[in-house]
Amino acid sequence: MPREDDSISPIDGRPWYAANEFLAFLLELAALACLSWWGFTIGADGAGRVLLGVGTPLSAIVLWSLFAAPKARWRPRLPLVLVVKTVVLGGGAAALYGVGHHVAAVTMAVVVIASTGVAEAFRRTPATLAAGQAPVARSPESG
Repeated sequence: MPREDDSISPIDGRPWYAANEFLAFLLELAALACLSWWGFTIGADGAGRVLLGVGTPLSAIVLWSLFAAPKARWRPRLPLVLVVKTVVLGGGAAALYGVGHHVAAVTMAVVVIASTGVAEAFRRTPATLAAGQAPVARSPESG
């Protein structure tokens, strides 16, 4: 019989954080797919379509991996990370709008904003506070 101690807890015992991180990953993949779809439909000729269809999501991947990924090569302060997320994820929603799916694009944009807001709130809340425990006061010297 398994004991309670043997159970696997999702990311610091915060299941909503884990679920939102999974949602964020799915949104990132959706944004790349939308950027590719837009690129393949907007180009004037065969070579232009291929260039935009492959180049647009590839540019987004490079930008994301350099600045916004959890293990990014350069991890700038939060405002720049949010700008990169806005460019990539907002670009995905804009691309979806550009291929004619207006309601889906607005829905994607709203979900992206909500997910990003929740993610940033969870990142600023220690796991102990999320689990309902009292915060630990630290002095500036311990820091």
